[in-house]
Amino acid sequence: MKKLSRVLSPLLIAFLVLGSLPVAAAPQAAPSSAMVTTQDALSADQVSADRERINEMLSRQDVQDQLVAQGVDPADVEARVAALSDAEVRQMAEQLDDLPAGASVVGALVFIFVLLLVTDLLGLTNVFPFTR
Repeated sequence: MKKLSRVLSPLLIAFLVLGSLPVAAAPQAAPSSAMVTTQDALSADQVSADRERINEMLSRQDVQDQLVAQGVDPADVEARVAALSDAEVRQMAEQLDDLPAGASVVGALVFIFVLLLVTDLLGLTNVFPFTR
């Protein structure tokens, strides 16, 4: 029995060492270097708030009526606003802030119309067929 133990013990130790080598030699996953900074988190919140504000403005009935009167499908506008980049949303929200208080919706609609027209001319959207 003791002789068997002398033979088996080194073999078991060798198997354990050889069996654990792949685990020890495996590359360790690098810690995530993509940490979110406070500024990034605040910026994301601001963009989300700006996007929500634009959607609220576009969901107003008078804006919807003006869009339809201009021949623009409100669903297309909502899709375009959803597809805007963060910088474009921020720029659009800033321009909404610059509109005079109490002004008619026409200014905002003209802005949206020009924005959609420019994106159509750049080939980013397909809202106005006359741009082809």
